[in-house]
Formats: sequence, C-alpha cells, structure tokens
Amino acid sequence: MEIGKKNAFVDFIKKYGVYLAVGIVVFAVALTFTLLATLNGSVMTEGPNLNFTLPMENATVIKDFSDTELQENTTLNQWEAHLAVDLASESTDVFAVLDGTVASVEYDILTGNTITIEHEGGFVSVYSSLADQPTVQKGDKVSAGDKIGSASESATGELDLGSHLHFTLMLNNDYVDPNDYLNLQSK
Repeated sequence: MEIGKKNAFVDFIKKYGVYLAVGIVVFAVALTFTLLATLNGSVMTEGPNLNFTLPMENATVIKDFSDTELQENTTLNQWEAHLAVDLASESTDVFAVLDGTVASVEYDILTGNTITIEHEGGFVSVYSSLADQPTVQKGDKVSAGDKIGSASESATGELDLGSHLHFTLMLNNDYVDPNDYLNLQSK
C-alpha cells in the first residue's frame, strides 16, 4: 500500500510540478512588488549623501502632497491627486533644494512659470507658479540655497491659493512626497 502512495505523490509532482513551481514564483514576485509599494514613503537612495534645503524660508504648507487620496481643486472644480506640496511665505523668494543643473525654464497656462532642476542620485525638483523673472536659465549650475525665482500667482490651475510655490520632487522619474526629504514642519 505505501508503495502506491509514494507513486501517487511522484506522479502528482511529475504531472503538476511545473504549475506548482510557476505558482510559487508568481506569488513571490507579487509579494515583492507589494512590499516595495508599501515602502514607497521611505525610499532609500544610494550614492552621495544629499542634504536638502527648503525651497522657501518660513513657509507654510497650504496644500500637501497626496498620491492616494483625492483633494479638491476649487479653481478647476475637480478632485485630483496632488503630487506636489504648495507653500506660501511672507517672503516670496524661492531657492534650489539641492545642487544641480537647470534643465528647463518654461511657462504652462495651468502650472505657470516653471523651473526644473536635475540633481545627483536621480532627483529632479520642479518649482511652479513662479513670477515672470526667474534668476536662472536653462543650463545654469545652481547650489542648494541659491535663489532661483519668486513665488507668484502664475499657476492659473491653482488661483484660489494665491501667491505660492507649487513644489514637486521626483526620484528616477517617479513622484515622491517632498515631506520625506524636506523638513516641512509648518503644516
């Protein structure tokens, strides 16, 4: 009797073993992606130690980052993810958060005047709703803390917020929460 049971098990493995192995691999891959997705807020970077500075002095967060919960945009009368942090301050000066190179200085009707800076480690910082006269141009090298422009109301997609900086931070082409890298305590 026991020999028959052994043969049944061996026959089962021979017949369905490939499917079992594929199922285990698929489960392991799915588990890995799930764990990586839950760790999204605490991204680890390799390479140089990056010291971020604040993009505005004494700023208050007037609209926070949210990639999972929709926020109301009263200007456009719609609900949307807000993949940036909106900051306001008595001083409208805007500063580079890291050393880098200005990749672009552009205007878009919804986001206003925008400066994009590329940094080491795969980071890109984007400063929108700036005044007409930025202090940098494409190709300029900037250091952390250098003034690059002034906050304004040029972002017509967020007119209800008044004069502010719409600050976006990306890592390896993915939006990341600036709160994970900047000390934005005045919320």
